[in-house]
Amino acid sequence: MTRASFSAPSDNARLGIAYMLGSAFLFNIVNALAKWLSADYSIIEITFFRSFFAFIPCLIAVASGPGIGALRTQRPWLHLFRGSAGFTSTLLAFTSFSLLPIADAVAISFATPLFLTALSVPMLGEKVGVYRWSAVIVGFLGVMVMARPSGTGASLGFTTAVASTVLNALIMITVRRLGRTEMPITILFYQALICTTASTLLLPFGWTMPTLADFALFVLLGLVGFAGQFCQTQAFRYGPVAVVGPFNYTGLVWATVFGYLVWSDLPGPRTILGGSIVIASGIYILYRETRRAVAVVSAVPPQSG
Repeated sequence: MTRASFSAPSDNARLGIAYMLGSAFLFNIVNALAKWLSADYSIIEITFFRSFFAFIPCLIAVASGPGIGALRTQRPWLHLFRGSAGFTSTLLAFTSFSLLPIADAVAISFATPLFLTALSVPMLGEKVGVYRWSAVIVGFLGVMVMARPSGTGASLGFTTAVASTVLNALIMITVRRLGRTEMPITILFYQALICTTASTLLLPFGWTMPTLADFALFVLLGLVGFAGQFCQTQAFRYGPVAVVGPFNYTGLVWATVFGYLVWSDLPGPRTILGGSIVIASGIYILYRETRRAVAVVSAVPPQSG
């Protein structure tokens, strides 16, 4: 497959939903592994292995698929920004997982659509109406409800979780711009390359020789992370955002299950209430986005000839 022959597949909502359900499950395995390994290893080392063992499948995918031509880009600085933001976001997210119950950190991460909507105004020049702004404000109130999470290290954990969420919104805006000219594997490749390079440079400041069993977990961390990214990319390719997007919130169920089974953690009342408000606001924003997209398409006059 070449860049010229690349085209989006036909819509298949059921397949898109299945991919999103798989993505939510896989990413929570990554979260649980990162939290487990953070007891004995630095966040830098965890991030390195997460990036390195995701980079290898990217190389294989490029070599066996579109070839080296897929790596040619006219937007290297945008890739650099996206990769740097992704690296920083991963560091912050793994830090929040090490300090908070997984369900708390995951619930906060669901505020990404709120920040995405707010940032799309100055960065993309999009117009946001009163209804979506209202949903953003209500969603932020939900985040404030969760401002005192149920775990220890709440202050730093909450701050790093929110910071990671803001960066994720910036990343999504960047991917929107890159997606106009770049293939999905191109975006994933440069992300993995930049994250691996950055974490390698920092590795001497946080290296501990892993045991054989933990090394196997590090390998699993990277491979499952790559699989999660692939599933998420496929979900949005096969199904409309408003259809498949809400199924990402099933991640809170898996976060609660893993948190209880491994660490006996359960989300507190603040997390349940605030998380519900954030999720409801996010779903409403997705709904409004879909209505806006349909209105724009309907307003385009048919082409003659």
